Amino acid sequence: MTTSADRGSTVGADGHEGEQGRDVSANGSAKSTDGAKVTPGTEQATATREEAAADNTKTIDASDTEQAAAREEGSTSSGAFGTVRKAGRAIVTRFGAATVAFAVITALFGSLFAVLSPPFWGHDEITQFGRAYQVAYGGFLPQQIEDGRGLAYGGDVPVNVDALMGYSFRDYQDNPQEPDPMVADPGAYDRLKSAPVDSPMTSVWFTNTAAYSPVPYVPAAVGIRAAGLFDLDVGSMVLLTRLAGLLAYLIVVGFGLYALRAHRVQWLAFTVAVLPIAVFQAGTVTADTLTNALAIIVSALLIKALFLGNGLSRAETVALLGATLLLPVSKPTYVLLAMLVVLVPVDRFGFFGGAADFGFTWRRLVPWAFAAGGALAFAVWMKIAAPTGDGMSLMRPPHQWYTVKPGEQLGEILGDPLHFLSVFGDSISYRDQRWFTQFFGELGFAYIDVPAVAVLACLLAFAVSVGIADRMNPRTATFVRTLVVALTVAASVAMIYVTLYMSFTPVGYYIIDGVQGRYFVPLALVAFAALLRWMPLRLTDARGKTPTRGPAVTIVVASSVALIASVAKYSTIVWG
Repeated sequence: MTTSADRGSTVGADGHEGEQGRDVSANGSAKSTDGAKVTPGTEQATATREEAAADNTKTIDASDTEQAAAREEGSTSSGAFGTVRKAGRAIVTRFGAATVAFAVITALFGSLFAVLSPPFWGHDEITQFGRAYQVAYGGFLPQQIEDGRGLAYGGDVPVNVDALMGYSFRDYQDNPQEPDPMVADPGAYDRLKSAPVDSPMTSVWFTNTAAYSPVPYVPAAVGIRAAGLFDLDVGSMVLLTRLAGLLAYLIVVGFGLYALRAHRVQWLAFTVAVLPIAVFQAGTVTADTLTNALAIIVSALLIKALFLGNGLSRAETVALLGATLLLPVSKPTYVLLAMLVVLVPVDRFGFFGGAADFGFTWRRLVPWAFAAGGALAFAVWMKIAAPTGDGMSLMRPPHQWYTVKPGEQLGEILGDPLHFLSVFGDSISYRDQRWFTQFFGELGFAYIDVPAVAVLACLLAFAVSVGIADRMNPRTATFVRTLVVALTVAASVAMIYVTLYMSFTPVGYYIIDGVQGRYFVPLALVAFAALLRWMPLRLTDARGKTPTRGPAVTIVVASSVALIASVAKYSTIVWG
């Protein structure tokens, strides 16, 4: 039995294109730049101009876009190259520049990480794969297993898979001195990966991931079942399972970026989505892949409906409400992020569009009902998974077994909160620099930090993407609503610390152990949105307009440099 302890154009707030060069007066009438007064014909027109005033710097003026397209069309050479360029422009126009860039970059570098990372070298990938295999074959609830060390949870995997797990675990634990590569014998991996999956079953330990619901493992489970259908060997099954998670990340996050395609804030969402740590995790087997994707799509749709004040399409409404149910059971620390759906004005939902004033009808209860459903699912799963906490100490070194006691830790938090705050302060003093680096990337259980140039490139991408972001709409993102969002982010951060204090930190330990910078990535986008609501500063050019094409190129190049540098460093250190 395996018993490892650590196995283009901008739309106004109502969704229509705003007209440039117009001043909106206090009474709602608009005056054109040549002095002609424009009288609103309908209430909808008035609302359009009021909301456009909240964001008078546009992504790309429609007329500028048409003129630029005409110039490019005239300068494009005929033949195959011209056809390709025309098709490329059509794709970008249809899906949005950030969506296309995300799809290309993430597919490329996510696949590279999936291929370059040795089997089971991702974050907790041994135990993550064990839980995914269990889910793939109908094991949805935590299953207690026999373990001479104490209470344990896990499940069965084929012996040949367990053999590769055991070898990988020993290989990344016993690293040679630099400059020798971390992988001791590539040939051993080739032999173990070529073994057939069809072999006797054996029980493996994965108490830490047994606590997760089946939801975030659905893509990996599909990959495992597909591998069985095609009778793939062990190595191919691991690779296909990784790629299935990557595909899910591309689809879910891509839809979130697509929803923001008419706004400059799409580039901020892009920057978060292609962080080296996010792409690395998307290329390995982990529950965090789908968790990150759900958090990003929730954040993107909250930005569109709440902070920008745009209406959601029916598909976007379904996506937001669906993610509200799924995110709380994907990872409990992000349950509060999903609850923010109740702040979205109901007339922004696709099914209720155009009903600006319908009183206290049942429609106002829809977001509350879905939030309640997500909270209930969260509570039920936490009740189911609670017993696994008593076995978490086996994740720690042998001398710390049986020292993780969630009940005692919770009692200490409630009984002596000042002591907990002291431990929290010490944790920041000792570990904050590690969390900062890990936010950009500590790549799996090789524990390889992304290079400094990658961190700098990501910081540049963040600076530019924040600088060109749209101004948030104060009519929907009121001060009170924005404050609630900010407090929710702070509470979610606190939940990360409290959860790890209870489930992973030994009683009496001097810091909160187990916190990693990657846990803050799902909260980054909505945190920036709250900041942007209160931060009036934006980047402008000499004419006082917010540029788009140059900053977009800068963001894409900087993010690509970060990923190239990360892949190069990882490959060099791991494989030599």
